[in-house]
This record gives sequence, structure tokens and C-alpha cells, in this order.
Amino acid sequence: MKFQVNRDVFSEAVSFAVKLLPQRTTLPILSGVLIEAGDDGLVLSSFDYEVSSKTEISADVEEPGTVLVSGRLLAEIASRLPNAPVRFVTEDGRITVSCGSASFTLLSMPVEEYPSIPEVGEQSGLVPAEEFAAAVAQVAVAASRDDVTPVITGVQLEVAETSLGLVATDRYRVAVRQVEWDGGSVASAGESLTALVPARTLQEVGKTFGHSGNISVSITSRDDRELIAFTADRKTVTSLLIKGNFPPVRRLFPDDVQNYAVMNTADLIEATRRVALVLEREAALRYTFGEDGLTLEAIGSEQAQASETIDAVLTGDPTVVSLKPQFLLDGLGAVHSEFVRIAFTKTDNPNKPGPVLITSQTSREQAGSDSYRYLLQPNLLLR
Repeated sequence: MKFQVNRDVFSEAVSFAVKLLPQRTTLPILSGVLIEAGDDGLVLSSFDYEVSSKTEISADVEEPGTVLVSGRLLAEIASRLPNAPVRFVTEDGRITVSCGSASFTLLSMPVEEYPSIPEVGEQSGLVPAEEFAAAVAQVAVAASRDDVTPVITGVQLEVAETSLGLVATDRYRVAVRQVEWDGGSVASAGESLTALVPARTLQEVGKTFGHSGNISVSITSRDDRELIAFTADRKTVTSLLIKGNFPPVRRLFPDDVQNYAVMNTADLIEATRRVALVLEREAALRYTFGEDGLTLEAIGSEQAQASETIDAVLTGDPTVVSLKPQFLLDGLGAVHSEFVRIAFTKTDNPNKPGPVLITSQTSREQAGSDSYRYLLQPNLLLR
């Protein structure tokens, strides 16, 4: 195998191929990147039975062939090569990578032992890349990081006729968002699809394809393996779906809430960060919403205490809730509007506060037009 390729194009392709591989693989061969050189250029792939990445790039191929090489090592080398074309030559199980005056010799890995890359099924629909990437960033933060319950470590994608819903929860909060969806034949057939995708994989897809125009999405079931594939700009990421029933958390959202407060988003973020400085780990802040504004208090620690008051416009009754600052900050950071509305839901138990609903607010008087909603369960107040 012999080929020559642009350094930046090659480095970006290798980096994409290895990005989703775990730091430690169960089998050493799964840490490799498969490089196939043919008449149309190069195809670089990686696969660890859970997730795969595949990208096609242009190259001057002198001798076609296939080789498997350590992915992270090649990515490190490619990112540090001088500004010159990269020449790649294989001979007798050894790989020579030369660029300018730099030259590296690597051992190849046995291609015949490498698993077959999953095939992408028929397209299920198209989603606008920028809007999808923004929605993933907003919602995935609410997914659980505890592998003990795998079903809530993912983001549930819910396909409707013209929209794609994203839902995530870790039991303490729920985030939802809708984006546009072009389902083509699937939409016209009235089919509904759901796919529970690992949050980490979906976040990488959002970052990688965020400026790609449209992303083609394919949800397929083959040989008892349910897969989802995302394709754009000659790149494809596939992922096994998480098996299990996602909890029906959408029903937790109230239809209408009459008791709420509106405040400047940046002011609330900065005040929360300041007052939280004196909190002990895992402790909550007390938020008192009244007619004179919002007062934040960090209490309960013998070492230090803090409080701050910011402007807030309250509609309905004064309310006191206790919230974990980082969970609140995650929701506020995803609002993407100058003002934010925090609405207070009721429970059957008057001594137990209901979840707070965080939504965007265009101005102090005008609700936001986007579909992002973030439901956060308060801590029980210390009496």
C-alpha cells in the first residue's frame, strides 16, 4: 500500500476515527484504525462493537491496500507532523509514515482479526445539523452518569411526523427539546420510532456534525442488534442502542403553571456561583422568591455562610425552594435567552415542594418561543 495525502485532512480524519474509542479496550485489536486505500481515496474506520466511526477522504493512491494500525498513536503522530504532504507506505508488516524530514515506523495489526464495520441501513430521516447539535447540548446534560442503571445514561430520541424529540433524565431532573425532522417515506407512512442513544456518543455526534447542513439518521434492527447511524460530510457514526424501557418522564411536565418568577439569566448564574462558593459538597442553596426579588442563601455550614439578592418579577405566591446549584446551573446554561422563567409546580403534600420548571423568556413579559424545558426536583428544605 502506498499513498500521499494532505497533512491536515489526514490528521482530522484519524482524529475523528479514534474519538469515540474508549481509553481502554477489552481487546487490543479494537484500538486500531482500519485504513483502506482505493481508487476513490481513503476510508478510515474504527469499531469496538458498541460504536463505529467511518470517514472518506481524498488521497493520491499509488498502490491500493488495507492496513490496521494503532489509532491513538497514529492520531498523536498525525497531529504533530510538519506542514507537508504525508506519505504512507506499508511493507512486510511495517508501516512508514513520512512527512517533510520526519519519519515514523509502526507495526501493523492483523487485519483478518478485525470485526466487520456495521452497515448503515435505509435512511429514517433528516435533521438540521445546527439545531440538532444545540438540542443535544441542552438535553444530554440531564442524562445519568451512573452505569448502574444504563437505561437513563442515554438520550431518548422520539420520531414524530415532522419533529424529533430529545428526552434525558437522571431521576433528579428531566430535559426535553423538539427539533425539525424530515422523515420522508417514514413520515408519510405514519410510523413512530424511538431510539435510546448513549449520551456520550450523541454529544460527540453533535460536536462533530454541528456545522454540516443536514444529518442523515438511520435507525435499523438487524440480527437482534438495534443500531442508529448519523451521516454527514462523508462521515458516519454508528452506535448500538441501549436496551430497556425509558421511563415515561414527559408526563411529569405540567400543562400550565400560574406561579412563577422571571429574572435575568446571567444575573442568576453569577449569583448562584458566588453564593455556592461557601457550600459543602452536595449541599443545596435556598432560593426565596418574593415580591422584593430573589434571595439566595447558603446556610448550614459552620465554616462560612453567604447570601445575595437579585431582581426578580414574581407572579403568584412567594415561594421558597432548595436546589442543588450545579443542577440549576446546567439548566440555566441551556436556556440561551436573556431572561429565564422558573415556575413552581404543586404536589399533593403541602410540605413537599414540587419540581421547578425552567424555560426561556424573551423579555420580562414575553415567554420564549423555543421548546426547551428543564424540570428540576428540589431538595427537602432544612427546617
